[in-house]
Amino acid sequence: MAKNDKEEKRPEEAQPESADRVSSVPSDSSDSGDPSVSGDAKAADPKDPKSEAKPESPAEPDWKSLYAITLADFDNYKKRAARDREDVYRYAESDILKDILPVVDNLALALEHAKDKANEFVKGVQLVYDGLLKALADHGAKPMADLVGKELDPNFHEAIATLPDEKIEEGKISNVAKTGWTLNDKLLRAAQVVVSAGKPAETK
Repeated sequence: MAKNDKEEKRPEEAQPESADRVSSVPSDSSDSGDPSVSGDAKAADPKDPKSEAKPESPAEPDWKSLYAITLADFDNYKKRAARDREDVYRYAESDILKDILPVVDNLALALEHAKDKANEFVKGVQLVYDGLLKALADHGAKPMADLVGKELDPNFHEAIATLPDEKIEEGKISNVAKTGWTLNDKLLRAAQVVVSAGKPAETK
């Protein structure tokens, strides 16, 4: 029995450590041979807001220049609107005045062919004609006068014929068939004119 007791009291033989226990021992990553791992990478903490790159803020606009440009544009708009409004007032009567012009033409034709200028009826027609001319002038409408002998202007004159003329040079107005009118220096009705073709050819 004593021998058995001695054998029980013999210390247990040392057992080799398992591979699991060896692998669990922490190792220093700095000692590893991987060059991709650096000290900077260890120092950077993705959760640290200071380590993140801050986006560049946009440049501050030049508010003074933008204000000056906006003010100039608004001032130009006011001037343009004022001119448009003035043009509407100045030329809004053009349609009515155009309708009156044929009446003026007829009265002028009647007075031109009246034989007895001293007749009371003719005098009455003359008064009406003069009154219409004054009313038209008050609204800025004026007849084109003294066109004979002047150069043809397509902007104001409408050539309806070309005839030879002894006295008028070629290309100039020799006769006025219908009086032209302007409204505040703009065309209201073009004058219908005859243009001289120069002196007539000599006939044998």
